Amino acid sequence: MSGTATGVAFLSALFALLALRVPIAVAMFATGAAGYVTLAGWEPLANYLKTAAYGRYSVYDLTVVPLFLLMGQFATKGGMSAALFRAASAWIGHKRGGVAMAAVGACAGFGAICGSSLATAATMGQVALPELKRHGYSDALATGALAAGGTLGILIPPSVVLVIYALLTEQNIAKLFVAAMAPGVLAMLGYMLTIALYVRLRPGAAGLARKADAMARRAALLAVWPVLAVFVVVIGGIYAGLFTPTEGAAVGAAGTGLIALARGGLGWRALGEALSATAVTTGMIFFIVLGAAVYNAFLASTQAPQTAAAWIGGLGFGPWTILTMILLAYLAFGCVMDSLSMILLTVPIFFPVVAALDFGLTPEETALWFGVLVLVVVEVGLITPPVGMNLFIINAMAGGAPLSATFRGAAPFVLSDIARVCLLVAFPAITLGLVRALF
Repeated sequence: MSGTATGVAFLSALFALLALRVPIAVAMFATGAAGYVTLAGWEPLANYLKTAAYGRYSVYDLTVVPLFLLMGQFATKGGMSAALFRAASAWIGHKRGGVAMAAVGACAGFGAICGSSLATAATMGQVALPELKRHGYSDALATGALAAGGTLGILIPPSVVLVIYALLTEQNIAKLFVAAMAPGVLAMLGYMLTIALYVRLRPGAAGLARKADAMARRAALLAVWPVLAVFVVVIGGIYAGLFTPTEGAAVGAAGTGLIALARGGLGWRALGEALSATAVTTGMIFFIVLGAAVYNAFLASTQAPQTAAAWIGGLGFGPWTILTMILLAYLAFGCVMDSLSMILLTVPIFFPVVAALDFGLTPEETALWFGVLVLVVVEVGLITPPVGMNLFIINAMAGGAPLSATFRGAAPFVLSDIARVCLLVAFPAITLGLVRALF
């Protein structure tokens, strides 16, 4: 059996394991190791494994992941999520659909100091769901808006998924963060527009909140200064060259920890919970990273990615058609896989294909643009059944809301995401404009 045929066979085996609900890390590790043995034998696999974990985990940039996760935990303990929601609600909550828009805006703000979609959805769900119910929002709109808003956690910088993509493709993390900013703001505005259209088509889906007075608005706005301060220090410091992304993550974690301590939300018990939650999530991510490293080592030995790139190039399709096919594949994968697993599994296959295409951009610009496109499409997977993790998290927190209502509520936001993907594909300057201006 040729290397390419072996690669295809074990890729099929991987998808079969995923269909059987085998954890993605175990599935990738098992199929990668079995494929490696098939091609090279047990001894080469043992030689690879004895250094694989250290080689993968000793990468300095990977320490960004637990630090950003810890920053999000400290922000939650410090009540920053609640302050963000109160501020957004004070300014726009009285408008039709305004409380749901405020929840989306708060998700964007929390995503700027979190970096995780699931954490953003879970944290803002605790804060916003009771208020949405109190103001008469339907189960569909309330849960759909929060599930969609949670996806902003991986798009608004900093983003754990972008860090992983940067490591896989050897790109500059700071430039990727800059490239994701405009699409992130566009996503937030698109979700707010979707809510505005939803409540006009279905007026009974949302009640009206009382308009806050000027003093209450100012007080609510002042309460979110720590979030703005952390974001400016971390992101601004990285772009100003004061520190690296890893150092910035450490500064952000320390800053949010001090703020949470000053606000009385970080006692010994809360500190232990934050550290424990960070360790558990980091362990899960790192195990997936190791499984992906073993699988990708096997995949590289089969030459399957290079063969696929050559085959697709020989089909005679234009670069835009090939890109569209890849993005459609991501939409399909997103229905059955979580975002991080999808990135780790597919980027080593698709990135060489895209890098060989001519879009009129430099190789680095193509890599940055494609990374943001992938991230946006991965977002869609978080709110599409049957595996849309944000849908299940928010529905579980909604207390009795039918899962079908959550699925219906998320559908308009999926359409918004697809429209945004089309816009970013048609106009790469939306993604790359700020990068070109700053670098």
